[in-house]
Amino acid sequence: MPEKQYIIALDQGTTSSRAVIFNKSAKKVACVQQEFKQYYPQPGWVEHDAEELFLCQLSVLKEAVQESRIENGQIAAVGITNQRETVVLWDKHTGMPVYHAIVWQCRRTAELADGLLMSGQGDDIRKKTGLLPDAYFSGTKIKWILDNVPGVKRRAQNGDLLAGTIDSWLVWKLSGGKCHITDYTNACRTMLFNIHTLQWDDDLLKLLGIPRALLPEVKDSSCIYTMTDKDVCGFEAPIASVIGDQQAALFGQGCYNAGETKSTYGTGCFLLMNTGTTPVESAHKLLTTIALGMNGKVTYALEGSVFMGGAVIKWLRDELGLIKNAHECDILAESVPDSSGVLLVPAFTGLGAPYWDPYARGTIVGLTRGAGKAHICRAALEAIAYQVKDELDCMKEDSCCTIPSVKVDGGACVSDIMMQFQSDILDTPVYRPKNVETTATGAAFLAGLAVGYWTTKEELLDFWKIDKIFAPGMENDKRETMYARWKLAVERAKNWAKN
Repeated sequence: MPEKQYIIALDQGTTSSRAVIFNKSAKKVACVQQEFKQYYPQPGWVEHDAEELFLCQLSVLKEAVQESRIENGQIAAVGITNQRETVVLWDKHTGMPVYHAIVWQCRRTAELADGLLMSGQGDDIRKKTGLLPDAYFSGTKIKWILDNVPGVKRRAQNGDLLAGTIDSWLVWKLSGGKCHITDYTNACRTMLFNIHTLQWDDDLLKLLGIPRALLPEVKDSSCIYTMTDKDVCGFEAPIASVIGDQQAALFGQGCYNAGETKSTYGTGCFLLMNTGTTPVESAHKLLTTIALGMNGKVTYALEGSVFMGGAVIKWLRDELGLIKNAHECDILAESVPDSSGVLLVPAFTGLGAPYWDPYARGTIVGLTRGAGKAHICRAALEAIAYQVKDELDCMKEDSCCTIPSVKVDGGACVSDIMMQFQSDILDTPVYRPKNVETTATGAAFLAGLAVGYWTTKEELLDFWKIDKIFAPGMENDKRETMYARWKLAVERAKNWAKN
């Protein structure tokens, strides 16, 4: 491998796109980020303009390359990590989307998912995919577009359309339409993929009326798929990793062994435990998912999904106008000794694991005349931590494992006050690394391994450094009382929007 080569990671998230360039020491050479527009056409509906999303990702890619002053031949590989479950359908001849991308948070297909449960399909879907029938997953979103956008079903049956999660859309666009692929970690989030046979499931495709020809080829998370198109990107380099954002963070955190656990605090919060080569079925409605496909083998994980994590802070900023930025939220939260009994349940688009209630809605309880914005800010931070505890308690029981520590990452984990409360309410040490952007790091590592830029996973562990350890210091009685009140607040939020 020639000297002075670099890996580019494209981190396509729910609210922004980033391009991060890494050197051989896994240090960031450049990082460019840009937010893009969110569309809310109806209550509970969330969409992205797929073409706008791609142009945003392409823009930060080009800006990062320009900022770092690297040349075409110096790019060893490109890795892609992406928001999962969000789905796009597009014309394979023109490259134009037939409808906005339907985002993972969108609840428009909740009744369709309910119908699958009521018709007795839930157990079969769970056994094959590791997922519960829910509007969260891509399959029902594809069906909605086929059934509701005029002319789309006919075009799909004629073989004129392609469908995929955001990784597939980006690879297709960046390669100039030469490659329609996905990886195991994204395929397993569609509710159409059998995680045991590692194939698209014909019975599930038939159940939802989705033509198989729409779907991409499924490959390992670390391999050379295709080359970037020079006319599109300005350079030619191998696209050598594709992986869902949460699995990328698990890999970037060095959780290579069964039992190792991480929690990512992004738009949502996602707790993943590596379970090795054996899929573990959850008795508590956690998801059984694929953690990685590499060298022809897959590893599995248990996952808990919180729909509203860092997005709660954005809600305080953008919709309520209580704060100007996330740091101000911390300052306000630290200005009061506690939340004064205020509890916020951020079920803006329903509740994920372990409740799986698409009809829950956001709730603030415990308000008194003395409650102010500082208490609401503190309650918002605590709500994020409570939701992670919901998941971790279930994960301990499902895996029959003790969890000695949790590694954290994502933009919101820079909040010391929230991470301390997280450790307190979990009664578990929380390890925050110096590099909290482990999603992009994981994608870069996997791309680098595919092209020989790095040689072994063990080599990558040397790059993981601790920034701070948060040790629990809360008394058991207080912890139990606070958590019991949280559970009561959740009950107030559940089933609010039903009918």
